[in-house]
Amino acid sequence: MSRTMFSYTKSILERVSFDPKLFCKELEKAIKVLLPYEIDQLRDWLLNYTKEKPELRQCLIYIN
Repeated sequence: MSRTMFSYTKSILERVSFDPKLFCKELEKAIKVLLPYEIDQLRDWLLNYTKEKPELRQCLIYIN
């Protein structure tokens, strides 16, 4: 996938971050379509993004 898919994935995750269950579901879908190096970038982004949203940290199990 292109860089656009990675950016699209981040924007979707930001939009659904109000609901941890939905966030996890979207994260699972993203992992299926992103390339391995994009998943690494997404992991880094998620670690940073969830610092102020501890309720979303439970979803990190899908990406580790």
